[in-house]
Amino acid sequence: MKKTVTTSVLLAALLTIGTAAIAQTPGIDTTGTVGYVIDQRGYVAKSGTGLCWRTGYWTPAMAIAECDPDLVKKAEPVAAAQPAAATAAPAATPKPAAQKITLAADALFDFNKATLRPEGKAKLDELTAKIKDIKLEVIIAVGHADRIGTDAYNQTLSEKRAAAVKEYLVAKGTEANRVYTEGKGKKQPVTKPDQCKGPKSKKVIDCLQPDRRVDIEVIGTK
Repeated sequence: MKKTVTTSVLLAALLTIGTAAIAQTPGIDTTGTVGYVIDQRGYVAKSGTGLCWRTGYWTPAMAIAECDPDLVKKAEPVAAAQPAAATAAPAATPKPAAQKITLAADALFDFNKATLRPEGKAKLDELTAKIKDIKLEVIIAVGHADRIGTDAYNQTLSEKRAAAVKEYLVAKGTEANRVYTEGKGKKQPVTKPDQCKGPKSKKVIDCLQPDRRVDIEVIGTK
């Protein structure tokens, strides 16, 4: 049987904050309560071993096939055989709002590098100070790269940048198993296709700066 990691709800506003949509997300019941942690991409957050992260509001009724296939299979015949019974209305619970922090990679690393700069360490020190005020569940760090270079090279570079962020956070006291890293290479640029045209040059490198970034999502409770 596939096991699922149980966690609490997310709530942490750090640095530059962007609210991620949670409406119509799998695992939400009729009251709008979220059963699974949703990352900034709108997907169910998973551990490094592929296990889904449940929120503290999760119930078997919120199970989805992606995370709890056994529960979904068991629930289907039971739901068809039993008539709907009147149940007490659930107590009102605060709806979690997914939030993320975007750190420009140039603030963390030199161009084409994955070694943290002093300025980058200072940014992460600010983040570390703020997460001390919450009960941390998981940090999701997603590295990105610009279009200069091959797909394979940029994939590796984005992974190394995310790993460097994790290494620094762990050195500052964050538990290693609380930090999930992922690299997206150059697959999710912020710049538009018609921007930053021309061969590699300082002007083009500067124009592509928004694509060189690390998205960090902090999940926890006050």
